[in-house]
Amino acid sequence: MPHLLKRLELNGFKSFAAKTVLEFPTGITAIVGPNGSGKSNIVDAIRWLMGERDAKNLRGAKGEDLIFGGTPQKPRLGQAQASLHFENHNGFFPIDTTEVEISRVINRDGVSKYYINHSEVLLRELIDFFARARLGARGLVVVTQGNSDLFVQASSRERREMIEEVLGLREYQLKKSDAERKLKNSRVNLDQARALTEEILPHLRSLRRQTGRWERREVMQAELQELENRLFGGQLRELEIRKLSVTEQMAKHDARKPELAKKRQTAEAQLAAVEARAPEERKELQQIQAHTRRLFEERSRLQKEIGRLETQIEISKRTESPSDNALSLATAEQLLRKVQQELERALALEPNHLRETITELLSEVRAVFGSRQKQVETGKADMTLHRDLEAISGELAKLDQDLNGLRERSTALEQSQEAFHRDFKTAVTELEATKDALEAWESERNRIQLETERVMLHLEELERQIIQAGREVEEFRHIGPFETAASESTQVVESRIFRLRGELASIGEVDETVQKEAKETEERYRFLSQQISDLEAADTDLQVLIKDLREKILHEFHNALGRINHEFAHFFEIMFGGGTARLEIVRREIGGNAANAAESDASDGSQEAGAKRSDTSPAAEPEYEEGLDIIVKLPKRRISSLEMLSGGERSLVGIAALFALVSISPPPFLVLDEIDAPLDESNARRFAEMLKDFSKHTQFILVTHNRVTMESAEVLYGVTLAEDGTSKILSLKLEPVAKVGSQ
Repeated sequence: MPHLLKRLELNGFKSFAAKTVLEFPTGITAIVGPNGSGKSNIVDAIRWLMGERDAKNLRGAKGEDLIFGGTPQKPRLGQAQASLHFENHNGFFPIDTTEVEISRVINRDGVSKYYINHSEVLLRELIDFFARARLGARGLVVVTQGNSDLFVQASSRERREMIEEVLGLREYQLKKSDAERKLKNSRVNLDQARALTEEILPHLRSLRRQTGRWERREVMQAELQELENRLFGGQLRELEIRKLSVTEQMAKHDARKPELAKKRQTAEAQLAAVEARAPEERKELQQIQAHTRRLFEERSRLQKEIGRLETQIEISKRTESPSDNALSLATAEQLLRKVQQELERALALEPNHLRETITELLSEVRAVFGSRQKQVETGKADMTLHRDLEAISGELAKLDQDLNGLRERSTALEQSQEAFHRDFKTAVTELEATKDALEAWESERNRIQLETERVMLHLEELERQIIQAGREVEEFRHIGPFETAASESTQVVESRIFRLRGELASIGEVDETVQKEAKETEERYRFLSQQISDLEAADTDLQVLIKDLREKILHEFHNALGRINHEFAHFFEIMFGGGTARLEIVRREIGGNAANAAESDASDGSQEAGAKRSDTSPAAEPEYEEGLDIIVKLPKRRISSLEMLSGGERSLVGIAALFALVSISPPPFLVLDEIDAPLDESNARRFAEMLKDFSKHTQFILVTHNRVTMESAEVLYGVTLAEDGTSKILSLKLEPVAKVGSQ
């Protein structure tokens, strides 16, 4: 036997001031007690926990009436709390627990909270939770006191809703209603978005015309900036690389100067040292040269003396007789000429050769004059000549010695002078080399300095161009080298830059206020256009969803309706002892709505077809709703409407309809509050027999005064009113062997 509803806990709910727990076993549980004891409060609590929001349906004027209001013996409470526990071993509820607890709390401020397994949820979530389990507060799962004919008294639309909830279609109806609500809101938002779009579009067109040229300016400005980045960035990078290069060259070049200066100082010191030796040697050599000049003067004097002697000899020749002196005079003349020639020749040669020549001449003179000694001595002229020649010979010998000494000293001085000249030349050469190196260094430094100044001038000119362009130099520090296409030169890029600047100058400055307004208006228009597009897509999707849900509901509803009518007729015949009853579909027009499509008559089983509109604005198409009318034929009399039935007959029709629905889609449990009150004893027995039969598939909780109904129950709960005005519970379990015992 099914066992879903496990227990109910009440605390401060209506007349149950103290905590009260009711356990619900399988089968039939009957709740009995005198009128006013609070039996129906248990049913109200179950209905309240299943999502009932209207206090009037819970026999109260407002939510505060659900809280224990107090009695003279017991003060009122500040809140009411109730919990309903369900068995979920078979996974009946879509939650992964073996037990489901639904709790609800309300305080006197009207604040109501809902919990599923102690987790707070919204009322909407709670209703959806029960709808997915084919349970709900407004269906036939909970039939309250005096509503045994609820199905008969309900409108055709309400009857249909009751059946849909029993069939488990309530979930789809909620989704359909939610989709229709969203569609309605979407239509309102769509109309508003379209109205706003139509309102701002003329102004936007005007702003577009005003800002069109500024948009072109932005394109040109972007192109200009890109060209400037490429050109200035590349040039700046190249110049900075060159600047770094010449700076490094200058630093390396300057580092060589101390070494070159040191070499020059060393060369100058060496030259000074060489020059310091030059004055004494040069002075001595000058003295030797002066002495040599004097010797040459002496030689000239000797030559003059020889000339004088020749003259005297010539005169002597003339005075002597030819026979006696011819030979001697000729010989003497010849000898003198030879001496003169040899001396002149020897003076032109080296001093050693001069000495040899003089020696030879003296020997020859002695030989010539030796043979003629007596003749010479005899003549006065010959003696004088001999003395003179002797004197000349002595002077020549002395001259030979002096010349030899001067020659030797001159040779030594000349050798020393050659070493000096060699050292001097070397020192001068080295000094000149260092001077040349310094001059080359200075020339190279001037070149590097000139290159540095040239680079700095280019940098200053480039920075000036960047500033004139309204840019900052730092913007181009990290831009890579300028690269141009093969057909594009730097001059071409510069020409394009000048052209763009001219065009930008002709356009003028941008009006920031108008531009900002245009931008905001454009963004607003795009946003609204996107919203319209999204809303139109959502409208289409919602229409498709509504159509699919409607078709699913219609399909399942129509499929179940035939079986319901079969069972309805069967139970109607049992309750009335004959006759027939059926549920008939009726269509009623409820107005035009663009969210719904035209429906065909449901009585022939055809499904509705939605005509998709190209425009989502409201159309004049009528909307239809389907309801259910009850058609009954009593066995012994003819009636034309349900209003002609008595109260008891209405109850019998309602009970027949209830059990017909239960037989088609058995709910896990039913809560019935005194629906058997209008029944006579025979009908009450039929009702009790049907309860026993259906309890094999459905768990029943009954509030009843009927003895026959009580006999069908396995458990009885007695509700009594205590002295303090609160409801109390007594329980009895009825054994199958009719043994009565307390529990």
